[in-house]
Amino acid sequence: MLSRAVCGTSRQLAPALGYLGSRQKHSLPDLPYDYGALEPHINAQIMQLHHSKHHAAYVNNLNVTEEKYQEALAKGELLEAIKRDFGSFDKFKEKLTAASVGVQGSGWGWLGFNKERGHLQIAACPNQDPLQGTTGLIPLLGIDVWEHAYYLQYKNVRPDYLKAIWNVINWENVTERYMACKK
Repeated sequence: MLSRAVCGTSRQLAPALGYLGSRQKHSLPDLPYDYGALEPHINAQIMQLHHSKHHAAYVNNLNVTEEKYQEALAKGELLEAIKRDFGSFDKFKEKLTAASVGVQGSGWGWLGFNKERGHLQIAACPNQDPLQGTTGLIPLLGIDVWEHAYYLQYKNVRPDYLKAIWNVINWENVTERYMACKK
């Protein structure tokens, strides 16, 4: 359902659920040869310094830059829309959490885009009822509140799961979906 074209475009966006924003950090790759393998042309000390210090610094800086980029995406137009439509990010978070906790049995809590009004809205759908098909809202962020999504770790304490889920949301993907819907 979530991988279908969004907002009438053929562009495929990564599912907001499943990916959960858990980007793997880049790591310094091992060299396929020993530091001393290029001697006498380049000595082992130069290779070790370049690889373990300079190359490692580039990799670390790439990770820092990507983290800052993701934070910036969540703070751009999407954050402004959240503030406009819910008052603040904290109020939005409270409302979506409350809607998700309130789902009886299994279902989903949603942040959707109302194309007619040009506003964000929160909705909840029972079972596997699709957001767009039942409310007309375009899905931006879905929180799975079926027990299989959290029961092994959180047992029947859905509020604890919903508190934790905010730490793994892929805001880059939510922002991409929002920007696509505004077109």
